[in-house]
Amino acid sequence: MKLLVDMNLSPTWVSFLADAGFESVHWSEVGDPRSPDRELMAWARERGYVVFTHDLDFSILIATTGANGPSVLQVRTLDLLPSAIGADVVGLLRQYAEELDRGAIVSLDGASSRVRILPVRRRREGPG
Repeated sequence: MKLLVDMNLSPTWVSFLADAGFESVHWSEVGDPRSPDRELMAWARERGYVVFTHDLDFSILIATTGANGPSVLQVRTLDLLPSAIGADVVGLLRQYAEELDRGAIVSLDGASSRVRILPVRRRREGPG
């Protein structure tokens, strides 16, 4: 699995993820840091990368467009450093590897996680 680390996460994630056996690159190494999120998403999709981010916009972009990818691993914690959440992130990457390969949004929010398979579909309202 290949990970594209978003600008809102430290570049130290790249070496941390490599030590855990994951290929990764920080967006600042391959793209313009001022690029819109759509450009980063397109780059990741074209090259088969999972976007690793703290930004809620990526999930919203995927949900509103009905896209099948790229997959997104989203952390929603206060401390974003590998020393604080690295073990949890690696655990999720391993636990949900198949889903992320096929297309999914995986969120880490403190001690809990959630996975949504792509494309995200709106829930239908019941009769009433």
